[in-house]
Amino acid sequence: MKQLLKYLKNYKKECVIAPAFKMLEAIFELFVPLVMARIIDEGISLLKETGDKSVILKCGALLVLLALIGLTCALIAQYFAAKAAIGFAKGVRGDLFSKILSFSHEVTDKQGTSTLITRMTNDINSVQNGVNMSLRLLLRSPFIVFGAMIMAFTINVKAAIIFTLVIPILFVIVTSITLTTIPKYKAIQKKLDRLTLHVRENLSGARVVRAFDAADEETDEFTKDNNEFYSMNRATAAISALLNPATLIIVNLALMVVIWQGGNLVNDNVLKNGQVIALINYMSQILIELVKLTNLFITINKATASASRIADTLAINNTLEDNGTLNAKEYIDSNEVLSFENVSFTYPGAGAPSLEALSFTVNKGETIGVIGGTGSGKSSLSSLIMRFYDASEGKIKLFGHEICEYSLNSLRSTVSYVPQRAQLFTGTIRNNLTLGASGASDEELWEALRISEGKEVVEKKEEGLDYVLTEAGANLSGGQKQRLTIARAVAEKNPLLILDDSSSALDYATDARLRTNLKALRDRMTLIIISQRVVSVKDADKILVLDDGKMAGFGTHDELLKNCEVYSEIVNSQSGREEEM
Repeated sequence: MKQLLKYLKNYKKECVIAPAFKMLEAIFELFVPLVMARIIDEGISLLKETGDKSVILKCGALLVLLALIGLTCALIAQYFAAKAAIGFAKGVRGDLFSKILSFSHEVTDKQGTSTLITRMTNDINSVQNGVNMSLRLLLRSPFIVFGAMIMAFTINVKAAIIFTLVIPILFVIVTSITLTTIPKYKAIQKKLDRLTLHVRENLSGARVVRAFDAADEETDEFTKDNNEFYSMNRATAAISALLNPATLIIVNLALMVVIWQGGNLVNDNVLKNGQVIALINYMSQILIELVKLTNLFITINKATASASRIADTLAINNTLEDNGTLNAKEYIDSNEVLSFENVSFTYPGAGAPSLEALSFTVNKGETIGVIGGTGSGKSSLSSLIMRFYDASEGKIKLFGHEICEYSLNSLRSTVSYVPQRAQLFTGTIRNNLTLGASGASDEELWEALRISEGKEVVEKKEEGLDYVLTEAGANLSGGQKQRLTIARAVAEKNPLLILDDSSSALDYATDARLRTNLKALRDRMTLIIISQRVVSVKDADKILVLDDGKMAGFGTHDELLKNCEVYSEIVNSQSGREEEM
């Protein structure tokens, strides 16, 4: 929790005002039993003897005034506590989101998307609640407890001794249960990550689950984890639930002793009835505040566990260092656009390299095709160019300089990338197309749509560019989504465009028109087409053939047919398709 306290630095005023007004409320509350004692001991006696109601009326008015002042203080404290807690959560959420977006693919893969989602949602909400409750009660409740004890001593020392015996016992109980539950709440959060992963995978893969009639198996697996989550929560809640009855038993026993002792003192004319009532009220105040305090400790335990997880995420050192100082845009006129020099790459934790000793060069205006079987390293190639990962060995140069010499922002602002999976976001088509081209005009967007063969898709929508896409573009077909993602990349007008098997959902005729449109851009754009279709790459200036992470060939379609056995096998395996004849 300490690591996150810096997010309260902009709310110092609120962090002072909220507990200060809670303390004021507590001070006025501590005077209430004394006023009640005066009503009983003086007001009622005077009323019986002379019929004079003045003391009762004055004390009654004072009670109303104390209540109004207390309510005002409570509202002010609540407002500033909520403001500080919400602002605190806003700051943590913003930095955590930025941190997560900055993570390399390696870190994201290691942490797990479901875990990061849980920390962005459940954990931050838990910490926010902990901050809010702490500002309101962390000082107030102990102040009331010790204040009530002190006020009891002002009434009668002998009767108040029971207060000094009760409070240490309660402190031991609260501390013991708190220390027991903290690690259990951390384990619960980890199990929640697992549940979130189940939900995320089954929602995103719902069609696959249904297609394989695996709903029952997935439900059983989820139920198993859910039952474990329930059992862990139940066991921890059972321990936490001991706080309230344990404190109630101790305080109520103490209350019985106070009543018994107070009665004896009244009989001995040492105390008056009103003073005994005041002592009982102070013990009741202690009881109420201890219940609040125990619930506060439960909330703080949860918040501490969540804060620890958030702090761990913020403290993660990114495996991908952004130490580059060059601006890639200043070197885009280089004739050599891209080169791999003996590049090898192994995914973290993998036993074998995905790419091995890869060397080739791409010149300005060329169209390079990349083809190979499943697992040959095609997508790994694009990930290295975009610097989602760093190469294990060798050098990758862009515009004549190693890509690590460029800042990540400038590197990625000169390379347009279309991934295998078409990813669109909730919002209008225009918002999606301008993701990397914020200043693009509607004319430029329509031109990008024409090139990507997506113009017809948008024209058929009544709202056109203002047509609203649902989550992940679920209201479009796979082919339509791919065309829009290609249009988004084209709209950036970057000197290098990478299509990572991003036309797999297009029919051959549309794919052919798309490639023809892209060819017309070769005067201002170098193109890398990664595909499993021979027809998509055969007209490229050069074709890179990958086989189990190694370069099996690099040349034109005709050259590779003669000299590359792997390429010939791929062509022969697809030669029955009329579109590739």
